[in-house]
Amino acid sequence: SLEAGILQPLDMEQFNSAPAAGTVDQQLLPKAEAAPSSEPPDPKTCSPREYLEFYIFPVLLPGLAELLHEAEKEKCFEGRRTKFIASDFLTEWLYNKNPKRKDESFTEFFSIPFVKDWLKDHPRPPIPLSLLLSEEEASIIIQSFWRGYRVRCNSEIQELRQWQKKFREERHINKVVIQFWNKQEAK
Repeated sequence: SLEAGILQPLDMEQFNSAPAAGTVDQQLLPKAEAAPSSEPPDPKTCSPREYLEFYIFPVLLPGLAELLHEAEKEKCFEGRRTKFIASDFLTEWLYNKNPKRKDESFTEFFSIPFVKDWLKDHPRPPIPLSLLLSEEEASIIIQSFWRGYRVRCNSEIQELRQWQKKFREERHINKVVIQFWNKQEAK
């Protein structure tokens, strides 16, 4: 099934082997040539297909498998919107799995040097609060707003609020505050 394929780690032999009978027409997909067991081809002179098979796919496919696992953890397949950004995850994963960084510690996405440089010139808009809050946090905010609204609708509370408004207007509180700050700025 599709879900079983998503949840299991990818194997390079799976991509080089022929598909099962009846699943895909053999004429639709080019047959994978047997990979020579000797050294890999020269990256500057090999064909694009060889370059992809020997240099790109062995690194990228495990990253895509991890991306699918993480997307499932973040429940991306359940809703239309999510805070999970697949390109950020894949960038972080590839950066940390780079053989040149084998002995270095894990680096978070926003701490990667080229990401920092890019984001200085191209800042991102903030992630909407609706995507950052869990369902429980959102329900608490909604419930507290509703309780506040219901209390403010109470006739006694309305009377108190009207009295406070009238009191502020009679005492010219706004003018007093402005005069106070003018004095403070003059000092």
